[in-house]
Amino acid sequence: MSEGSLDGLVVIDLSRALAGPHAGQMLGDLGARVIKVEAPGSGDDTRGWGPPFVAGADGGSYSTYFLSCNRNKESIALDLKSDDGRDVLRRLIARADVVIENFRTGVMERLGFGTATLAELNPSLVQLSITGFGHDGPEADRAGYDQIVQGEAGLMSLTGSGAEDPQRVGTPIADLLGGIHGVVGVLAALVERAKTGRGRVVRTSLLSSIVGVHAFQGTRVTVAGETPLAQGNHHPSIAPYGLFPCRDGAVQISVGNERLWTALCGEFELDPATPGLASNPERVAHHSQTLEFVSAAFAEHDAAPLLERLRSAGIPAGKVRTLPEVYEWEQVASQGLLVDVEHAALGGITLPGPPIRFFDVGTSGETERSRTKHVAPPTLNQHDAVIRAWLEEE
Repeated sequence: MSEGSLDGLVVIDLSRALAGPHAGQMLGDLGARVIKVEAPGSGDDTRGWGPPFVAGADGGSYSTYFLSCNRNKESIALDLKSDDGRDVLRRLIARADVVIENFRTGVMERLGFGTATLAELNPSLVQLSITGFGHDGPEADRAGYDQIVQGEAGLMSLTGSGAEDPQRVGTPIADLLGGIHGVVGVLAALVERAKTGRGRVVRTSLLSSIVGVHAFQGTRVTVAGETPLAQGNHHPSIAPYGLFPCRDGAVQISVGNERLWTALCGEFELDPATPGLASNPERVAHHSQTLEFVSAAFAEHDAAPLLERLRSAGIPAGKVRTLPEVYEWEQVASQGLLVDVEHAALGGITLPGPPIRFFDVGTSGETERSRTKHVAPPTLNQHDAVIRAWLEEE
């Protein structure tokens, strides 16, 4: 695992489920050595989350959920209530640059590894703690699960066909954003450590990660005093912007300015100055009329030629792909979003890849320096001997 911008950094990943493991995976993708500490026997909770499970050559069943968030890591199983487990963890902490945990508030202290203890073991350590609702405040002790937080943080009220149809996002977005925000904090703390020599405690939560991406929906509340509600596949502030039916399916368009509105109307022989539709604020105010106006223009067209016509006219447009279609798409492959790895029990498998690429810029142009070799998610305790031998090295 020598490729990547964070080559040489050691991360101890004490987390389980998704937010913390996703943060650890991101740091591993960037080149850090990530050592995942798991419970003996069962390991990370997600090893048991399924179906789907995939049968391994060793007779075991492997969760595709676990495989999604643990590439580029090593695994060691430690009983943190045993003398050996605590001793090995102390030695790992002493040699680490970053530790990640997403236990409920107070658990690390009860295990004997609170923030003060970790800082004493390693004053330069960057500690990342991800909780459900924050480590302090009146509801700090609540367990954080993605769908519950999506509801509590207001995201489900914005998602669905209407106000009476709250829906969760189709991926565990609170967990994923918690991990991403955690990595941002870790990288900032590492930059600061390079100047001060001292570590930091970085804290984020699933709650703060969702509230932190409310974006314009948040300022509708805090500044305009409005209550945003779900309105399906159409934008609350831009029109037309969303999913529109056509003869054999549907297409998506984004008309983000008046130039695009004029181009759309010109392509389909519509009057851009139609009363009630002449400007974006009018089109938003007359939402139903806007939808009917565009839908009528698309009704006699099939999706594929309609998309070509929209693109030729310069209108941002696209279709809704299934995930198999996404992973078969040449553009996805071109961006390095598929990686082939060799799993200890499953053999060769393909995983969704990291979303960041790196380039050097010279007089002859850009040269890609992205990580090209990735390591499969580990089997439970796969690297016990390797990690213990490393701890014996001076």
